[in-house]
Formats: sequence, C-alpha cells, structure tokens
Amino acid sequence: MTVEKSETKTDAQPAFRGTKLFLFIGARLAVLLRDDKPDIPWPDYWDFPGGEAEPGETPEACVLRETAEELGLEVRLSALDWSRQFPSSTGVPEWFFAAHLPEERGKEIVLGDEGQGWALMAPEEYVTHPKAIPHFAERLAMYLKERGV
Repeated sequence: MTVEKSETKTDAQPAFRGTKLFLFIGARLAVLLRDDKPDIPWPDYWDFPGGEAEPGETPEACVLRETAEELGLEVRLSALDWSRQFPSSTGVPEWFFAAHLPEERGKEIVLGDEGQGWALMAPEEYVTHPKAIPHFAERLAMYLKERGV
C-alpha cells in the first residue's frame, strides 16, 4: 500500500498533532516503556516510537525523526508502507505509520533519553497487554486485520 502524502500548515494551527510508528523488526514490534512520571500521559505503559511534530515538519519526517531519537534507528522514508490519520482528543489529527525491517536491524536499537526501556513484542501480545495504551492497541488490531494477520 502506498503511504498517503500529508501536508503541514504554516499558520499557528498545526495540520497534525503527532505521529506513531508500528515498527516491525522481523515478526515483532519495537515498543517503548514510557517513563513512570505522573505528569505525562500513560506513564509506565508500552508505547510506539513517535511523538509531537516540530514546526513545519511533515508527518513522515516527524515519525522518522522521533524513531531515530527514541530508538537510535534510522528508518528510510521508503520503508513506510502504510499510513492512516486518526482524530485526537484535541481535534488535531494524529498520524500512524507502519514499517517492516529485517530482524537483524534489531541489533541497531539503542534507547534514547526518553522511556524506561524497549522491547520487541509480538503484535498479538501488544493488542492484549494490560499495559498497552488502549487506543493504540485498537489501532494496531485494525492494522493487523487490514493486513490479514
């Protein structure tokens, strides 16, 4: 499937809030254990690489930058093989992407300065994990169903 191209507004209202990446390393997903701080959303829950947009950044550039910052892993734009825009609680959309890399790329992962740790997790495990962010688990389940997994 071709990645949907997105646009970013240049005025005060951003075109999107942020991004997340379903990053498959072989058959498993790269996930991050969020910091356990009461002042952040979903503390101590399993998350996906991604984050908030910087001014003028496209969703694709945002998700690739955030993945490099959080996992030390350079992912090429051409590796993004799925994208979907979702509404957020703020009314500004969020973008989700998927990429599939060979299993050996997992050796390159190095935790950045956010989060308690990272893991490679079976996608089915994330969908049912008690510490999965619920709406992210729903979006992953939707992606897996679309892909026939």
